[in-house]
Amino acid sequence: MQIDDTHRASRESWVESANGHADFPIQNLPFGIFSRGDTAPRAGVAIGDKIFDLQAASAKGLFDGHVAEAVRAAHGGTLNAFLALGASARRAVRSRLVGLLDAEGGERGRIEGIASDLLHEAADCTMHLPANIGNYTDFYAGIHHATNVGRILRPDNPLLPNYKHLPIAYHGRASSVRVSGTPVVRPHGQTKDANDSAPQFGPSRRLDIELELGVWIGPGNALGHPIPIAEAASHIAGFCLLNDWSARDIQAWEYQPLGPFLAKNFMTSISPWMVTPEALAPFRIGLPPRELGDPVPLSYLVDEADQAAGALNITFEVTLVTAQMRAKGLKPKVLSRPNANALYWTTAQMVTHHTSGGCDLRPGDLFGTGTISGPTTDALGSLLEMTQAGRNPIQLETGETRRFLEDNDEVTLRARAHHPGFATIGLGECRGRIVS
Repeated sequence: MQIDDTHRASRESWVESANGHADFPIQNLPFGIFSRGDTAPRAGVAIGDKIFDLQAASAKGLFDGHVAEAVRAAHGGTLNAFLALGASARRAVRSRLVGLLDAEGGERGRIEGIASDLLHEAADCTMHLPANIGNYTDFYAGIHHATNVGRILRPDNPLLPNYKHLPIAYHGRASSVRVSGTPVVRPHGQTKDANDSAPQFGPSRRLDIELELGVWIGPGNALGHPIPIAEAASHIAGFCLLNDWSARDIQAWEYQPLGPFLAKNFMTSISPWMVTPEALAPFRIGLPPRELGDPVPLSYLVDEADQAAGALNITFEVTLVTAQMRAKGLKPKVLSRPNANALYWTTAQMVTHHTSGGCDLRPGDLFGTGTISGPTTDALGSLLEMTQAGRNPIQLETGETRRFLEDNDEVTLRARAHHPGFATIGLGECRGRIVS
């Protein structure tokens, strides 16, 4: 993950809204799939408040050689074929885009002259899933979340014996992953309270969020050929925000002995932009040191470079708006601000462990890191933790309280990567409103 001239903080774009943009300055350039009006979905790059149309730029002859081939792989309404090309293709396209969009670029006059064909107002566009998701795997790598939830369920033994030995995960439902802004229909399922003699079927009354980092897979691997830890990072194509909506009352009744099912599969929301590992290179940090007495990971999970720079310094923000708050014009309530450095396992370790038994990954597969919570009460990634399973409701400015989500509540996730000497970049937003 090399830092190069594309990361220079002083670099500005002739797309004025990009300069100082909290999410999408020229140093970011994330990939996504968008449509405008009745046009077919196509690949684009976020730059400030605009979307740079890769297909239109290709038609104008702005790319040549292997860059042109890589951009053509992004045609067709999904990024799967582009993701399969790997890091060298992404770097080449990124470098060319920086040259085209730079305020001091040699082709500025030519590009500005056709800008109306290349740039679209993001607010006028519809975003789509960036890839066809063949498989979705949800990890459980947030140790503070795992500990907090464990204390609620098992006060004397919050972490199970395997937690610090391997990245725990389960296979989620790819078909119900949706892009930010899609309404979240309250799920129905079986629930059984402690005082109930038999289970009941009905709408979930304990609907929750889970703040996670989404991980997009690029080049895959052949069945029966695990990905070594030293090579795992090269199989990661990008990152996004992910909200793994969770029906806690359904989950409590169904999860034993096989784990989550209906409590999770009704919907997972993701932000639409795929922020590349190249854009995030300046924000790489070392994995936090393990506690004294923690087991040393087995050798197949350990790589010196990954330990030194396999984590990410990304700060998240979770906000809530209720129907009453909207009616009164009140600002969203900030619920939490955790950081990705609270993860116990790196994303490379997740890739390696996922394939260690021979499982094959494919371009466009999606991982969730698991709920990210920090060590303090202002850095929790789920309402289950924030309210102590509903015992300590959140107080809102309207006089309302929330133990879990009610109809017409809207939750928005945001994230920004900061490091001194570099431009701040963001992951956009992941938003969902509850409907019955």
